[in-house]
Amino acid sequence: MSENNEIKELKEKLFLQRKNGCTRINDEELAACDKFCEGYKSFLDSSKTEREAVTSSVKLLESNGFVPFKKGMSLNAGDRVYTVNRGKAVIASIIGTAPIQEGTRICAAHIDSPRLDLKQNPVYEDNDIALFKTHYYGGIKKYQWTAIPLSLHGVIIKADGESITVCIGEDENDPVFCVTDLLPHLANEQMKRPLAQGIKGEELNIIIGSRPFKNTDESGAVKLNILNILFEKYGITEADFISAELEAVPAFKAKDIGFDRSMIGSYGHDDRVCAYPSLMAAIDCKAPVHTTITVLTDKEEIGSDGNTGLLSSYLKFFIYDIAEALGSDGRTVLSASECLSADVNAALDPTFPEVNERNNCAYINRGVVVTKFTGSRGKSGSSDASAEFTGRVRRLLDKENIIWQTGELGKVDEGGGGTVAAYIANLNVDTIDLGVPVLSMHAPYEIVSKLDTYMAYRAFLAFMND
Repeated sequence: MSENNEIKELKEKLFLQRKNGCTRINDEELAACDKFCEGYKSFLDSSKTEREAVTSSVKLLESNGFVPFKKGMSLNAGDRVYTVNRGKAVIASIIGTAPIQEGTRICAAHIDSPRLDLKQNPVYEDNDIALFKTHYYGGIKKYQWTAIPLSLHGVIIKADGESITVCIGEDENDPVFCVTDLLPHLANEQMKRPLAQGIKGEELNIIIGSRPFKNTDESGAVKLNILNILFEKYGITEADFISAELEAVPAFKAKDIGFDRSMIGSYGHDDRVCAYPSLMAAIDCKAPVHTTITVLTDKEEIGSDGNTGLLSSYLKFFIYDIAEALGSDGRTVLSASECLSADVNAALDPTFPEVNERNNCAYINRGVVVTKFTGSRGKSGSSDASAEFTGRVRRLLDKENIIWQTGELGKVDEGGGGTVAAYIANLNVDTIDLGVPVLSMHAPYEIVSKLDTYMAYRAFLAFMND
């Protein structure tokens, strides 16, 4: 053996391998990636809000043998149950063959995404144009939300308590809505603003109409016409917006990206690109040893507060109820449990590489990302998984031949961010982040790799079955 070959073999043995995953699998598995992602694209298009994601998830769960869980019901190995929290979060569980005292396998993803929420008194008219006032939700670059087609989703609770479901702008025959921007010819002063102030929050006003009611000369005639259209269609008045949750989201459909169709462009990859694989892993997990818990939660993008976010106790209470039904207690079960916090990480963007430290960032097509810690700067807000649990996850992924990588959210002092990992770890559960790298994260149109998405599914399924 030549000296060069010996050095090459030694490097392969000792160096951390960083290769494009597409070169590491055969055509059959690449086809499996593509097939899996067709279902994911359908899920994206039908699940643009947390409420819609819950509805889509429940349909999939019920069609695969899951039944609603009721406190006090008897449970046996193999039972498949789910529960919905206020229409905005869902938990699915499969009872394992091992005693519940040995703990559960938890996968936790979130189904809310950055968007524009309507204010409680949103409708107004200005210069013969009717508009909605909005309050943006989550971390966005505000300028990205101008001059793109928007659809309107949500619920309106009328004065008599009736609930009206709204979805306008997704059907090809629907109208869409839009936030305007200045033409460059007249934007000299606007373009002197810092980028973060290029569009201000109170400038994210959505155009909803321009024709007056029956050509009247009365003031507010355009607003009147819009409200009359809404009254005729939904039976609502302006006061009903007070008790409504309406969200403006991009009207784009999920589409393949690239000549090779290797990626998916869509709104809402963060974090439905982890929610769907974890949901499908729960569905495809047939006879787990340990009881599985899959939670698709709300409010992560604004800190996980509220009774549908994971700072609430609804997940803990569910596990307590499962433990009680199986003759144990929640404290014992949680302390023995393990969790994959299923959330995304930032993929290195070759156009903007300077924000990443190349040895410790995620790359498109290098597989699912294991993120030991998140947080900002000095790991603020991170649970920071132990070496022992990180090692356990690493061994599992290698044993199952799952393509994976590690990642951090940017350079140390660049910024950072968080997931739900800390909130589950605070329940005394071993927790680590594992998810999909995303390009253009939090933009109205994000990009992920099909291979990475499929590897996330395989990782969640392996974890549930282990």
